Amino acid sequence: MKVGFQYLTNVSSSTRASDRQRCSNLYATSCATDPDIAPREAYSSEMLVDSFGRFHNYLRISLTERCNLRCQYCMPAKGVELTPKSELLSPDEIIRIANLFVTSGVDKIRLTGGEPTIRKDIEDICLHLSGLKGLKTLAMTTNGIVLSKKLPKLKECGLNALNISLDTLVPAKFEFMTRRKGHSKVMESIDAAVELGYNPVKVNCVIMRGMNDDEICNFVELTRQKPINVRFIEFMPFDGNVWNVKKLVPYAEMLDKVRQSYKGVERLQDHHTDTAKNFRIDGHVGTISFITSMTEHFCAGCNRLRLLADGNFKVCLFGPSEVSLREPIRAGVNDAGLKEIIGAAVKRKKAKHAGMFDIAKTANRPMIHIGG
Repeated sequence: MKVGFQYLTNVSSSTRASDRQRCSNLYATSCATDPDIAPREAYSSEMLVDSFGRFHNYLRISLTERCNLRCQYCMPAKGVELTPKSELLSPDEIIRIANLFVTSGVDKIRLTGGEPTIRKDIEDICLHLSGLKGLKTLAMTTNGIVLSKKLPKLKECGLNALNISLDTLVPAKFEFMTRRKGHSKVMESIDAAVELGYNPVKVNCVIMRGMNDDEICNFVELTRQKPINVRFIEFMPFDGNVWNVKKLVPYAEMLDKVRQSYKGVERLQDHHTDTAKNFRIDGHVGTISFITSMTEHFCAGCNRLRLLADGNFKVCLFGPSEVSLREPIRAGVNDAGLKEIIGAAVKRKKAKHAGMFDIAKTANRPMIHIGG
C-alpha cells in the first residue's frame, strides 16, 4: 500500500471525515514534554544511529522556501533565488520520505519553511503525516501571520505542538525587523493557540543586541498568566543575514537580565536531547527557555535531522553537507535504497558543529532555504 496523496485521493469524503475525527481524538494538544528517545534495541533499523551512538528520532521537514515575511536574520535584504517548483518535493514524496523515517524510529516531525501555513494543502499534509503509525508528535514552526484562521482545522488534522516566531512586541519594530506589517495577526495567533488548548504555546524570539535585547523582560511577562513558553534564541550566522558577534547576546547575559528583574527563577530538569535550557519563575503560569547554539552547544544530545523543501537531506543545521533524496526517488530507487542513502549520511554526522566564528565563515544556505 502506498502511503501518500496519490493513494488517499481514492478514499471517500466520508472516510476522510472519519479519519480527521480519529486524528483529532488520537492526538492530544498538551506537548509540554517531548517523548523520550526510545532505546535503540526497540528498532530493527540502525539507519538513524550515527557513529557516536546518537539516535535521531526527530525530523524537521521544510515544506516551502516561500514566506510572507522578510525577517532580517533569516533572509537577505535582496531576497533569495527560489528553487523551481519542479525541483521541490511533491506531497507524495514528502509523505513517502516521512514514512521511511517514522518506520525506522522517528516519533517527532516538525513542519517548517519558509512559512508552512502559506501552502494550500497544509491541512492535508498534516492529516496524512499524523496518521503515520508510530508518530507521537506533529509540530509546526510558523510566523503566525495567517495561523489563527487555519489553526482549528490544523488541530483537527493532528497538529499537536506549535512554535510561533515573534521577535518584538512593538508593532513598528516588527515592521522594521520583518520588512512587513502583521504584528497584530501574530498576537492573535498566539491567543488562538492558547484558547485551543496548546500547552505550552512556544514563542521563538531571536535576540539581537541593539534591536530587541531591551524587550527580554517584556517577553517574560507573556508567561505570567498564560501557558506560554518563551524561547530566547542566540543570534546565529547564516548566509546573507549579516551576522556579527557584536549582535550576539549570550545566554548568560540574557539570563542575568531576567534574574535582575524577577525573583524565584528556577532551572528545570532538561531532557538530554533538549536544545533549550528551561526555567520557571515563581507565580508564572508559563516558562522561559534559552537556545544557546553559539555559546553552549548541545551537540552531544542532538537527535535532529532535516529534510529541505528541495529534497536535500541535512544532518546538521550548521554543516554545509547535504545529500539529495529527491534525485534517487525520481530515478526509481526503492525504499531500501533510500534507507541506505539516509543511513550513510547519518553515519557521516560529526560529533559537534564548528565554533561560531568558523560557522560564520562556512558556506551555508540562508535560513529560508534550510527551514527554521
